[in-house]
Amino acid sequence: MSRWEQKISKRKLRSSYLTSIISISLVLFIIGIMGLLLLNGQKLSRHVKENIGFTVILENTIREVDMIRLQKNLDASNYVKSTEYITKERAAKELQEELGEDFINFLGYNPLMPSIEVRLFAEYANLDSVKKIEQIIMSYPQVKEVSYQKSLVEIVNKNIKKISLVLFAFSGLLLLISLSLINNTIRLSVYARRFLIKTMQLVGATHRFVRAPFIAKSITHALYSIFITYILLGGVIYLIEVQLPELAILNDIDTIALLFGCVFIIGMAMVYVSTWFAVNKYLRLRSSDLYF
Repeated sequence: MSRWEQKISKRKLRSSYLTSIISISLVLFIIGIMGLLLLNGQKLSRHVKENIGFTVILENTIREVDMIRLQKNLDASNYVKSTEYITKERAAKELQEELGEDFINFLGYNPLMPSIEVRLFAEYANLDSVKKIEQIIMSYPQVKEVSYQKSLVEIVNKNIKKISLVLFAFSGLLLLISLSLINNTIRLSVYARRFLIKTMQLVGATHRFVRAPFIAKSITHALYSIFITYILLGGVIYLIEVQLPELAILNDIDTIALLFGCVFIIGMAMVYVSTWFAVNKYLRLRSSDLYF
């Protein structure tokens, strides 16, 4: 073989290695994203539910001391995450900004009433619990009305359950597809060196001896791929933290460590098993069958 042919052969081999590393990295990245969603599904669900709240509309004649007492009682309850007092003036200002008109000058008075915005803990953000909480709050004489969208509470809870089921089903399907993609990538890589496998076998090399360099090379590629995947996942986690700081993913070291650990184990296991079976396939073939 001439030097030119050797250079071309080495270039093709490097290109094959690079393609294999990139392919495995992308597959592991997709698996990592799904793992991130699954591991943080509870946080996402909690975040959505805790953004569902209701408005406690107060009597127009309520005294400030009564309002403060009521708000403290709500904050002290085990079902309330947070409260925010909205004065008549603030409510009117926000409504004017939404409407783009000064309705107070038109009416001659402010028809809005003071209120308290209540956010519940996720465990209580369901229709049955909200109804019971509504009855408790309505027992206060300073409360005129409790306002919330009943349909929204029900729809959110139903959709979260549906999304969870779909996510689990999709994750299972994605894992099977990922296994297939990595297996095919490695099979193609081994296929390109099938004659080398048979040559080693013909000169007396044992199956274990033939498999060893292929498995070692595949594990090396897997390590490169896992490193690239960690970088990509780190970027995604950082973006989520910036866009949704309430999830506090970066502060949850245990979840990140579990995710990275699962990616490492899955990546190494899939590459090892795929390489083992791919090499064994050509070890069992006859020399005449290598051309088909």
